Amino acid sequence: MPYSLGELDLHLIGEGSHRRLWEVLGANIAQLDGVDGATFGVWAPNARALSVVGDWNDWHADVDRLEPQGVSGVWAGFAPGARVGACYKFVVDGPDGNRSYLADPLARRAELPPSNASVIAGPRHHAWADDEWLARRATGVAFSQALRIYEVHAGSWRPNLGWHELAHQLADYVVDLGFTHVELMPIAEHPFAPSWGYQITSYYAPTARFGTPDDFRYFVDHLHQRGIGVILDWVPAHFPKDDWALARFDGTALYEHADPRQGEHPDWGTYIFNYGRDEVRNFLVANALYWIDEFHVDGLRVDAVASMLYLDYSREDDEWVPNQHGGRENLEAIGFLQDLNTVVHGAHKGVVTIAEESTSWPGVSQPVHVGGLGFSHKWNMGWMHDTLTYLGRDPAHRKYHHNELTFGLLYAFTETFVLPLSHDEVVHGKGSLIGKMAGDDWQKFATLRALLGWMWAYPGSKMLFMGSEIAQYSEWNMDHGVDWDALHGERHRGVQNLVREINRGAESLPALANVGGADSFTWLDADDADHSVYGFVRRSLHGEVLCIANFTPVPIDRYRVGLPRSGCWTTVMNTDSGHFGGSSFEVPAVTDAQSEPWQGQEYSGFINLAPLAVHWLAQTS
Repeated sequence: MPYSLGELDLHLIGEGSHRRLWEVLGANIAQLDGVDGATFGVWAPNARALSVVGDWNDWHADVDRLEPQGVSGVWAGFAPGARVGACYKFVVDGPDGNRSYLADPLARRAELPPSNASVIAGPRHHAWADDEWLARRATGVAFSQALRIYEVHAGSWRPNLGWHELAHQLADYVVDLGFTHVELMPIAEHPFAPSWGYQITSYYAPTARFGTPDDFRYFVDHLHQRGIGVILDWVPAHFPKDDWALARFDGTALYEHADPRQGEHPDWGTYIFNYGRDEVRNFLVANALYWIDEFHVDGLRVDAVASMLYLDYSREDDEWVPNQHGGRENLEAIGFLQDLNTVVHGAHKGVVTIAEESTSWPGVSQPVHVGGLGFSHKWNMGWMHDTLTYLGRDPAHRKYHHNELTFGLLYAFTETFVLPLSHDEVVHGKGSLIGKMAGDDWQKFATLRALLGWMWAYPGSKMLFMGSEIAQYSEWNMDHGVDWDALHGERHRGVQNLVREINRGAESLPALANVGGADSFTWLDADDADHSVYGFVRRSLHGEVLCIANFTPVPIDRYRVGLPRSGCWTTVMNTDSGHFGGSSFEVPAVTDAQSEPWQGQEYSGFINLAPLAVHWLAQTS
């Protein structure tokens, strides 16, 4: 039955600016001339012929043909009898005459892997109840407050849960521990589970592993009602070579570059999107909007940004093509990222976009109008690497590497940073987070607690991967998930107690709750390498928090610290507390300020420093 897309839709698709692409391409239930069925649309400019096959037409390729829509490269048609829940594929006859049966790039549902047909999605039935959350988000609060993110692999946090069960159990846990957001590793459909979702074949389809699209809406809605934001890992850098998905979709390099020096990723064996094509950019930008519009997600953590920015990323000298100016910068990818952030932030105030960018590329989280990429946040990979390297050293040797913890403050305010202790650090033989800490078992636990106390006081938002908050010994394995049995151990429960308390402290202490700028941080002492002691002040309009760290297993009595104000200073956090599984070395609850300048402050006082511990001091009312 004849069906055509509107001229405006085709115009917007052609110029790469159709912001609701999923409403005109893919499969959409419709009625035409009183007949029930579905409309289908797909971009395949080099196809010789195209049809749709599915359950309703017994998968016969000659029944429901699609017609080209002018010179747009889009094919469209109406299939009588197509219904919600029916499986389907496009039959594409390529320019070389070869026929392929392909999943729909805009499918909003997909079969449960290893099956790979697309599924006709019905209209949304979920009734949203998160208006209060969305109104608060629109105030932009996420840009002024430090995020505290719990990173989760949905399939292995607690295995065999659907979206409904996961929503309730995860919300209870995250609320109890005091995180502000959950970040999900990619949940768009991906056939190869060990890719953890990073090799996506259906960008618009929430994976069928945990339920329907409405089930995922329920998950997001429930977390919002519990006061928890939801961030998705999103992968616009590359896609797999499965011959039934995006790869060589119309018989040509359509979504990817034809030249392998530009179009193939040497590290992951995948294809790289061709960001120079308007339709490809449209596909990706619309996809970002799709997750925000249709599922109310609060942000996207954009994967592998560094690999997008550099044409020579992971390549030898003869394996890449310079840009038009002879440089290594991928100008088309830069333009795409700027467009992405401009569109997303323009349409959804308060939604965050976080770049996983591991180099010193300038202005990642600076506005596009001043030449930045426009992200709201950037992962601080340098902080992560330097901190874990330092804490992996024998404490006796740390004094020779003191600058590994101070160097990061030279650039800490050049971007809006997230401090990431992510899944990438606890897989592929890297060991668990506690396994990276130096020393015997006691020292490992003490050092991990000190790391968390240091990290939560340090400028920037925080991210912690599941299992690290209970100090599980084993590195993450998606087949086994979190080692919850570890909580039978007192020290493991102690680390979990600490995470709960530092989150509460970061919530209640304004100096730690806000992102702050360079004026929110002052070193007290960055040079006491002999003792491996560090001290700094975090400040806001409502007061200060002092962070004093002792990264040796030797307690220090009566260590003098500078104090910004007179009066009493209370130890509000001691990572060595017995409640956290520590040694309970005696640390005075209150330190009195004396009128003796020290460390650049007008006042000073004495504090006992517990071994391998971080202390926070504040003036409490």
